[in-house]
Amino acid sequence: MDEKDFELLEMLDESRNITKAAERLFITQSALSKRIKAMEQELGVELLLRRHQGIRFTPEGELVLSSTRAAAKQLAQMRAQLAANRQEVCGTLRAGISINYALYRFPDILAEYHRKYPKVQLQVTTGQSRDLYRQMLEGRLDVAIIRGEFSWDGMQFLLSRERVCVICAKDNEDVPLEQMLYIGRKTDTDQEARILRWMNEQGLGGLNAGLYVDSITTCVEMVRRGLGWSVIPEIALTGFDGCVRPCFFENGEPFVRKTSLICQKESLRLPQVRAFVELLKQR
Repeated sequence: MDEKDFELLEMLDESRNITKAAERLFITQSALSKRIKAMEQELGVELLLRRHQGIRFTPEGELVLSSTRAAAKQLAQMRAQLAANRQEVCGTLRAGISINYALYRFPDILAEYHRKYPKVQLQVTTGQSRDLYRQMLEGRLDVAIIRGEFSWDGMQFLLSRERVCVICAKDNEDVPLEQMLYIGRKTDTDQEARILRWMNEQGLGGLNAGLYVDSITTCVEMVRRGLGWSVIPEIALTGFDGCVRPCFFENGEPFVRKTSLICQKESLRLPQVRAFVELLKQR
């Protein structure tokens, strides 16, 4: 059965007469009768009772008529929705956001995206950049905002390059770092290696973290309260009122942290993904 059959059954119900129904459908009575017989054979039931006074639907025919009406209504709604979708961005966006970016930058971006595209369903995953990178490789995310250096064959766009800094409380500004407690924190393997490289070049390689925390906000707050010093990217230093000194490697290279947007090639065909990418590029 198809939509033409839906229309045929509806016309039969309205006219209650095969001849009149055929005229309204602009087909011959013979062609209409053949189509009715074909539907009955396909469904394995008798749809109509033919009488001198006209036709009458059997109980099975009434059930088929009711079902085809519901199906026709759903198809009309689907077409209307598809037409509306062509005029506005909708669908689902699967985005992975690194923890620090999600904490300090993403809320404003998310608010703007939702305001512009309220019909997009957002599925946001936050986590360590390496975990998000793995999910991208597995195809579980459309886009990801990750921090650090990662090889990617699809679309990749540099969002920012921020300084990594040594921080301590104002009261500890003149205290040598080796005389203070070093506060370590959880970060990805690449960043830990770069921090260790910098510490070694500064003659601080022998220091073990006297205090280790799993939250960058906790780390910054402990430094602010004078418990020690740490190495923190600028993204987490908004509102920090202590001493901040950018880090440089021995060769003069600044210690920076890259934040990049990566996207699946095939996902760029989706309007909700393209809209997200364009929004980030414009910021």
